[in-house]
Amino acid sequence: MDGLSGFLLAALALAGSPGPATLSLTATGAAFGTWRGIAYLAGIVVGMVAVMAAVAAGLVGLLMAVPGVTPVVTVLAAAYFLYLAWRIAMAPPLADDHGQRRAPTFVAGLALSLVNPKGYAAMAALYSGFVLVPNRLGTDIAVKMAVLTLIIVAVNVAWLLAGAGLTRFFRDPRSNRLINVAFAVLLVASVVLAFL
Repeated sequence: MDGLSGFLLAALALAGSPGPATLSLTATGAAFGTWRGIAYLAGIVVGMVAVMAAVAAGLVGLLMAVPGVTPVVTVLAAAYFLYLAWRIAMAPPLADDHGQRRAPTFVAGLALSLVNPKGYAAMAALYSGFVLVPNRLGTDIAVKMAVLTLIIVAVNVAWLLAGAGLTRFFRDPRSNRLINVAFAVLLVASVVLAFL
């Protein structure tokens, strides 16, 4: 476990930095509150565990090695993020929906994690850059997955709570529109940076 401190710092930086998942969680917390965002948060976490497993198993590398797959996956992921950004930007003020608007679902969170290029890049860097349990690959992967899952849960809960702290601004139509558009622009920018 010699590399644990470096692994923890890198994991916190990669999982906690603004990106599609964290920004959409913050927007969800602001627009719907903490409790209505829990299913979306759970979907993101489960999706990230699936991403970790796919990266650790080498499935991502195999898939991307197939000719023509990378551009198709890139276009599909970009389309999904643009759809999310549009929904965030166009969300009505809280006062206008009377709790009728559907909060993002578990499936939406799962889908976001599965198409998030930042997640795959972060997991590849963490899995290839650190060895926590030398000479025991299976145990090394299991420890990394356990530690990363705890970090991802903690970081994502923090982003959801931070967003929920903005809820009062979502009741005013003008503030709501400005914040929604800002979150949408940040989401698109984070995706563009992840693809670069």
